[in-house]
Amino acid sequence: MARTRAPFLKDLGWRLEAAAYDVFSALLRLPPTDLVSAAGGALFRALGPLSGAHKTAGMSLILAFPDMSPADRKRILTDQWDNFGRYVFEFPLTHRLTPASGRVEIVGGEWLQAIAASDRPVVLISGHFSQFEVMAAVIVAAGIKCNVTYRAANNPYIDKRIIQSRRRYGVTLFAPKGGEGARELIEALTDGRSIAMLNDQRYDMGVAAPFFGRPVMTNPAAARLSAKFGVRIQPMSIERLAGARFRCVVHPPLELPRTGHRRSDLEAGVAAINAFIEARVRERPGEWWWLHRRWSKADYAEVTISKGGGAV
Repeated sequence: MARTRAPFLKDLGWRLEAAAYDVFSALLRLPPTDLVSAAGGALFRALGPLSGAHKTAGMSLILAFPDMSPADRKRILTDQWDNFGRYVFEFPLTHRLTPASGRVEIVGGEWLQAIAASDRPVVLISGHFSQFEVMAAVIVAAGIKCNVTYRAANNPYIDKRIIQSRRRYGVTLFAPKGGEGARELIEALTDGRSIAMLNDQRYDMGVAAPFFGRPVMTNPAAARLSAKFGVRIQPMSIERLAGARFRCVVHPPLELPRTGHRRSDLEAGVAAINAFIEARVRERPGEWWWLHRRWSKADYAEVTISKGGGAV
């Protein structure tokens, strides 16, 4: 009996969660976009510091900036919660945050135009900066055929809604992470389609490379696929200008080594990607997701936060 009831109860829970998600999304689509964004920022600025994730974010900041003053850490954490809250509330509205909406300015768009005009795919990379969903909209608006990687939601009904939400602004090709996703990425490049991925989360089965002066485990897929197919790595970033308005920056392609020594070239490629991510974080630290446990357990174990330290 327990075995037959468990799937039903889990499915019921998933459906109830999806119904709540539908109501939440529908309500957010009613007010003006800037009002929704501001409300999300205000809510998470108030509630974020009460969560366990706040402590993780504070420790991550110390690992990256060990000499930063408590006041500066507190300011960055506040900015991070504001940006994260805006992201959450803006997600059901991302079809309004496209280049055609006038809310997104693009710097370096000629790089994307050249990709669209050529018959050569590329590997587009970025990180969890600002409203990173906007980057996919920019890629699509440029006319690039692209498979976008994503981490599927645990709830399959919500996952379906997330995919539908992205389709509202033109993203129709997806490559779920994992073994199946890897095959899809290889097929995409073989067929001449570009791929896009975020490269700033810990990947325990990956390659160790420097990040803020410490080795971190990093997904080598971008560097490996670039070498395998002889395609360039095209980095992008997104910046929040004010409210729900953004600047998407298309940076010059990364120059990766091609010495013929596969392992050393791979490690150098991953290091170059990490260096790009780190540079963007240093430029706008309040717009990166410090909530991720990017460093190792041993690194976090080293961090001690005094009661008066101001990190949490």
